[in-house]
Amino acid sequence: MTFQAPRGTEDLLPEETAVWRKVEGLFHSICARFHYGEIRTPLFEQTELFVRGVGESTDIVNKEMYTFEDRGGRSLTLRPEGTAPVVRAFVEHKLFGEGGGPIKLYYMGPMFRYERPQAGRQRQFHQLGVEVLGSHDPAVDAEIISLAWTFFQELGLKGIQLQINSVGCPTCRPMYRESLIRYFTPYEEELCEDCRKRLTKNPMRILDCKVDGEKDFVKEAPIILDHLCDDCTHHFERIKGMLDDLQIPFVINPRLVRGLDYYTRTAFEFMEGSIGAQSAVGGGGRYNGLVSEIGGPDVPGIGFGLGMERLVLALRNQGIPLEGDDGLDFYLIAVGERARRERIKLMQTLRRAGFKVETDYAERKMKGQLKAADRLNARCALILGEEELAEGKILLKDLKTGEQEKVPLLEVVEACRKSLGISRGLGYFDPPVSEE
Repeated sequence: MTFQAPRGTEDLLPEETAVWRKVEGLFHSICARFHYGEIRTPLFEQTELFVRGVGESTDIVNKEMYTFEDRGGRSLTLRPEGTAPVVRAFVEHKLFGEGGGPIKLYYMGPMFRYERPQAGRQRQFHQLGVEVLGSHDPAVDAEIISLAWTFFQELGLKGIQLQINSVGCPTCRPMYRESLIRYFTPYEEELCEDCRKRLTKNPMRILDCKVDGEKDFVKEAPIILDHLCDDCTHHFERIKGMLDDLQIPFVINPRLVRGLDYYTRTAFEFMEGSIGAQSAVGGGGRYNGLVSEIGGPDVPGIGFGLGMERLVLALRNQGIPLEGDDGLDFYLIAVGERARRERIKLMQTLRRAGFKVETDYAERKMKGQLKAADRLNARCALILGEEELAEGKILLKDLKTGEQEKVPLLEVVEACRKSLGISRGLGYFDPPVSEE
């Protein structure tokens, strides 16, 4: 019997994970520049968190969650999105009492939804996301959009379109809801089964329906922007002005409502045309009532999530180089039994200094080992034979230029640093360099 990865999942082999690390590393870097701290939440949560947070009328809760009972009879769900777990952690750990300013967080990791697998969309998928909790300021809305925009630019992605909308607030949305119910009621028989259920529960979700969304009568439905209260209108106008100031182009999409019930006011998506009909690489918005909905104080929030698989697919479709930095610093060639014994200690020394080092374990001849070094994209070779051991030295050869020199074994770390143009070690815990 042979086994395969479950439908809707995929293995990431070393060549692919090198690409992912490159994308994730850039996201870590940009979030640090914007002063966001990383948070890591469990892969599963109490089911009720998503029912209350994401919304009972959403496809996620009704159709897509992986829910199970543990041995204690508790209902648990593999997280289908990242915001509700972050907000739960924010409430549980009382982060709202820290510092008086907004809490700025980011995350990355796998999510799970039972849906039809397609290019860039799997049942186990991965998100990069940010959340800001504790500020009503529209400048925060502009900041997180700017963070995502900076990320796209530094990845080299072209043709990203930012679509924005306001979905109102508890003051103005009830009037819009009644307007939609009145409008769609004559078309009830033409709606899909899901939308007939949504008609009285959450008619805004009809605008987002994959089945009915493109029907003419849905496209002609009333738009939320005509029903906003003064506060929501002012908030939306300020965001548009700030995006103009930041020179971030945008398109107003009055039918953009997103797929989750917790959104209020700002909603946005980032679209990219090369990855198919469902061309969103990510999106987000405000959720000013979510914290109180799951038991916390009345604290506003805003965030976004980006789909890692869809980002990588877009990068490949645009022909953007994605090779990860998996080349070696040094390939250690040992010739002779004594040299092969000595290399173990030598590799440990170099690796502890932070260098990426590999050696030959097949006892190939010198020519075969040099070919292996080239195949592994090593920058330099370190050659240790009987002659070098007798001299207490090792041969350091630059595999790009062919230049070589013998250096004392006791000074090999410094020589390796010099050969790579590095003034100190590469390890995470290197001691500080003396200023003497």
